[in-house]
Amino acid sequence: MKHCSFLLACIGLSITCFAQKPTIKWGEEFKLRKGSSDLEVISVDKTGAYLQESHQALKGYFVVAATTRESASLIKVDKNLNEVFRNDFNKELRGKEFVQFFPFGDKLFLISSDYSRRDRTEAIYASAVNKGTGELTGEFKEVALLQKEEKADDIDFKITYNADSTRIILVSSIKGKERNEYKVQEFDKNFRAIGKPVVLTNEFEAKKYQLQDLLYLSNNKILLVGRVYEYEEGKKKKAKFLDFTNYNIRLYDEKGNQQTEINTAVNGKWLNSTKVVQEKNKDLVLAAFYSNSKKGKTIDGLLVQRININDGTIISTSDKAINNSLLTADNGDDDKDDDDDKDEDKEERKERERLNKLKDEGEGFSKYMQFRNIFYTPDNGLVILAEQYHQYVTVSSTAGTPGAAGMMTGGSSTTTYHYLSGDLLMCKINATGDIGWLEILPKDQRETISITGPSYSMGFGLSYSYTGYFDLGGRPFYSGFGAMQSDDNIQVIFNDSPKNTGVTQAGQKAKKIYRYAKSDCYVLNIDAISGKLARKQFFSNTEVPTAMPRLGSIINNEMYLIGKTDRTFGKTKLAIGKITLK
Repeated sequence: MKHCSFLLACIGLSITCFAQKPTIKWGEEFKLRKGSSDLEVISVDKTGAYLQESHQALKGYFVVAATTRESASLIKVDKNLNEVFRNDFNKELRGKEFVQFFPFGDKLFLISSDYSRRDRTEAIYASAVNKGTGELTGEFKEVALLQKEEKADDIDFKITYNADSTRIILVSSIKGKERNEYKVQEFDKNFRAIGKPVVLTNEFEAKKYQLQDLLYLSNNKILLVGRVYEYEEGKKKKAKFLDFTNYNIRLYDEKGNQQTEINTAVNGKWLNSTKVVQEKNKDLVLAAFYSNSKKGKTIDGLLVQRININDGTIISTSDKAINNSLLTADNGDDDKDDDDDKDEDKEERKERERLNKLKDEGEGFSKYMQFRNIFYTPDNGLVILAEQYHQYVTVSSTAGTPGAAGMMTGGSSTTTYHYLSGDLLMCKINATGDIGWLEILPKDQRETISITGPSYSMGFGLSYSYTGYFDLGGRPFYSGFGAMQSDDNIQVIFNDSPKNTGVTQAGQKAKKIYRYAKSDCYVLNIDAISGKLARKQFFSNTEVPTAMPRLGSIINNEMYLIGKTDRTFGKTKLAIGKITLK
C-alpha cells in the first residue's frame, strides 16, 4: 500500500506554522481471520505494537448444539508494521472466558474469568505473556474471586491503574443489590495482591447512582465520582424516568471510611460534566462544566478547582463563563448541499428524520460536554481537551409470519447505536489555577452502528445510555479524535468533511459528517502556551482504509492506529498506520 503524504492547506487567514510535522506510514493491507469482528491497538513499546483481534471460539460441544465464547488473538507488528507473531490462546483459554489483554510497565498480561453457577462465583485469572514470542510464561493464576448473593445479580469488574500508573487496581461491584458496594484491590507489577480489598458503600439506591470514575491516589486514598439520578414525571400518564440531578464526589481513606464530600454546587453552579486528575503526586485538579441552574440543559461555564489530596479541602477555584452561542447548535438535516445527503435514498432519509424526531421528543435527554484528555505542560500548567458528545439507542422491529401453533416466525429486530461527537473545546489551566485561554473548534461528527437479530415483537422504541465506569468504551470507531503531545504542542487527529477545511474558530458552521469513507483526516496543532490553532489536511480516507484516530495508542512521539473500510461486496479493507512527529 502506498504511503500517504501531506496535503498542505491554507488555514483561513492564519499563517501559523506547525512546530512538529506529523507524517504517517501505512503497512500492507492486513488480513483478519475468518469470523473476527474487530481489531484494535492495545499496547506499544520500543519494538513495535500489539493488537487485539476479537473473535468467537468454541466453548463446549453437545449432541444437539455447540456453545461459543468471546476470545481474541494477540498480534504483534514491528516498527515497520510487519507481522511478528499471532496467537489465539484458544487452547490455553479452554473453559475460561477471555476478558482482556492488560499492559503494565514492560509486561503484558492475559486476563480471563470463569463463572461457577453452583457457587455463584466468578474467578478472575491472569497470566503473563512473553512479548517476544506471544506465548504464556506460565499457568493462569487466580487473582480474585467475586461472590454473588443472589442468582439474578450481575458482576461488574474493571482492571485499571492507580493515579500514577505504578500499581494495578481491580474494581468490582455486584449489580442487583439495593445499595451500591464497590471493592478495590491493589496488585503489584506481578499481579500479586497487596493487602485486603477496600470496601466502599454509600446510601444511594442502586438505580439512582452511577459510578463514573474512581481514582486510587498515590497516598492510597480513593476518590469516587458518581452521577446521582432521581425519578421524574414523564410526558405520558403514569410514565416516570430517571433524570440526572448532580454529581457526588467523595474522598475515602485507605480503610474505606468516608473522609469528606466535595461540594458540587459551587456558588450556585451545577456541575454537569466532571473530570478529576492527580498532578504527579501533588494536588487533585477538578475540571467541570457547569450550568447556572439545577435543571439547566446548556453549558454556561468551565470551573477548575485544586483540591488537597490529604483532606479534600478546596485550595483554589477558578471559573470562566462560556457563551453558548459559541457552541454549534444541532444543524438537524438542513444541509441540503451536503454530499452525504445527496447519496441518501428516500428510505434512508425518511428513517433518519424519524429517528431525529424521536430523539428530540425523548425524555431525560441532555447534551453534555465530555472531558477527553488532560495534558501536563512544561510550564506546570494543564491543557484540557473536551468534546460535545451524546449517544442514544433506537430499536425497531418487523413482524414475522404465522407459524406452527400460531407462533410468529421470521421477524427481525434492529438495534441502532447513535454517537454524536460535536465541538472540540480546548483550555489552558495555568500553574496558579487560573484559566489562561479557551478555544473552540466546531465539528459535527455522527456515527451509527446497527445490529440485527431475530425478533418476535413489532414496534419502535428509544432508550438513552450514559457511559459508566465499567463500560469499555470501544465505540464509536471513526468519530471523535485522538491526541498526542510533543513539548509545547498538542496534535489532534480527527476525521471530518472536506468542506470543513476552513473551519477553525468558534461561531463557524461545520458541515456534518457521517460517511467516513469519504472523509479527510486532519491534524489540528495547538500551541499549549498561547492557544493558537493551525489546521491541516493530513490525508484522504478515500485513498486508504478509513482511519480510527480515537482508538489509537501512543508512545513517545508516535501513534499507532487502525484503518478499516467495510465493503458490501468483497473483503474488508484493513491496515495499520503509524503517525510520527518530526
